[in-house]
Amino acid sequence: MPGFELWGDAERKEVNDVLETGILMRYGFDGPRKGIWKSKELEAAICERFGTPHAQLVSSGTAALTTAMAALGIGSGHEVIMPAFTFVASFEAVLGVGAVPVLVDIDETLTMDPLAVEKAIGPKTKCIMPVHMCGSMADLDELKRIAKAHNLILLEDACQSIGATYKGKSLGTIGDAGTFSFDFVKTMTCGEGGVIMTADEEVYKKCDAFSDHGHDHLGVDRGADLHPFPGYNFRISELHSAVGLAQVRRVDEFLAIQKKNHAILKEALSTIPGMTFRKIPDPQGDSCSFISWFLPSEAITQKVIAAFKEQGILAGNFYWFDNNWHYIKKWDHLKNLSVLYPLHEAQKKALLDLKEKDFAQSDAIMSRCISTAVSLAWTEEQLKEKAERMVGVVVGILENSKQLG
Repeated sequence: MPGFELWGDAERKEVNDVLETGILMRYGFDGPRKGIWKSKELEAAICERFGTPHAQLVSSGTAALTTAMAALGIGSGHEVIMPAFTFVASFEAVLGVGAVPVLVDIDETLTMDPLAVEKAIGPKTKCIMPVHMCGSMADLDELKRIAKAHNLILLEDACQSIGATYKGKSLGTIGDAGTFSFDFVKTMTCGEGGVIMTADEEVYKKCDAFSDHGHDHLGVDRGADLHPFPGYNFRISELHSAVGLAQVRRVDEFLAIQKKNHAILKEALSTIPGMTFRKIPDPQGDSCSFISWFLPSEAITQKVIAAFKEQGILAGNFYWFDNNWHYIKKWDHLKNLSVLYPLHEAQKKALLDLKEKDFAQSDAIMSRCISTAVSLAWTEEQLKEKAERMVGVVVGILENSKQLG
């Protein structure tokens, strides 16, 4: 799954270019950097590889979401509809701009259910934010239809699905703006980093300035820049961009390996009686960084996870239902307002309401779901051994459950 698994000479070469100049900051120091502009190169490479007119690098995926929301005019008094299954950064970014996260159920795509989205739209709704979880995509045709019908912003959180496509277009380039994360465990990594992609030049200009204290970057040096509005320090460094520049050139290599390993694993898992796979709106566009599969019941799924742990094969198999980072069930810090600074009343009410909100549809899906990360580093022998052990455990539990039943 993550590009760090195949780290090599290409990444070292790009990093060494920066180290030789000693200029680690992406802006300024034109003379000493000797023509080395890794962040500019990476932004151009992202535009070319993913088919977007504009790309603005930042320090993380969280910074990318926060910057995108600011540039799109999302803030206090606005509601952002997002799924109950995501990474905590999604709601952190919403809260960070003063907006209110409105969580809705997922369906078997493991992304937001369009029917739940439509029901959640109210007079304060400003944005629909699909999160393309575990390498695959939301139903973007339906979400685009809903956004257009209600005059809402569509912001794609594609941080977990680098390289995935929907009907030929890269995820993250289909809405009004989209984001990637380049942290250490993403398909391509900068170590830490993120990017906002958009076709809207004005949104891009706002992202460019907002991510660097509001600098307009039009002066002959930083001291001559104007500041049309305040911003934050969300800059990426040249060292991080250097890593990403090598990695973006290898994305197709990574995807090819993922798809090959995914196919082998899927064929093996397909032999499990009663097991089903995640619904994928565009199967050809799956990045194949994960294979997500459902067992017949929560009880059986928990037995499988316990057996995986006992037999030392849990690593790489994620049971999100009991995961602290990714599902509403364990977000007690959100539901209990465990914050370091005061929130405004609309935010507090929305978060406290989450304690009582019914996510039965999502629970029924997540409690039966296991997501297996697809490693780039597996040998064919390792992959077949892993698949054989996983299938053996699951089939044994299913047969035992049938006998007990």
